[in-house]
Amino acid sequence: MNEPGLGEIAALALGYGLGSIPFGLLITRVAGTADLRSIGSGNIGATNVLRTGRKDLAALTLVLDALKGTAAVLLARWLFGDAAAVFAGVAAFLGHIYPVWLKFSGGKGVATYLGCLIGLWWPGALAFAVVWLAMAFATRLSSAAALVGSIAAPLLFFSTGRITDGIAFALMTLVLWWKHRANLQRLMQGTESRIGAKA
Repeated sequence: MNEPGLGEIAALALGYGLGSIPFGLLITRVAGTADLRSIGSGNIGATNVLRTGRKDLAALTLVLDALKGTAAVLLARWLFGDAAAVFAGVAAFLGHIYPVWLKFSGGKGVATYLGCLIGLWWPGALAFAVVWLAMAFATRLSSAAALVGSIAAPLLFFSTGRITDGIAFALMTLVLWWKHRANLQRLMQGTESRIGAKA
């Protein structure tokens, strides 16, 4: 991989800026619900928004967190070219997880990961979605579905010769798994909550 040029560096800044917008926190503040950082896991993603009891706000957060990844990739491609798009995607993903505005404490990154895939290469997004749906249907474990789905995307990149994109998403997958380490522990203990289960 060549060293990043000015376009790629600008794409990193653009992606991080978009990715770090804390939609979950902003939406719940406008709606007058509890501060997300004081409930549940304390993160700013859609899953924690759902713990406020507002499914509509959780759905909106999910969509916006995904779209900021898509927007980062598409804008970078338009402004700086194809090579810059993956840089923007990685930066948006990291910006969501580690937003400077919230002392680098953000969400877990699943929605933004998928949004980046949608913008960069729809077959990768489709692979993620198909695996997620299959795992979720079979196990009713959202976290397990997301983690397994995140493996499918880089494997598809590698299998089709998109090595740079594959490396980028493999690294993002590692970060995603790291952010889900508490979920992994609960999965191993058999205590992870299932989709549709009552709290």
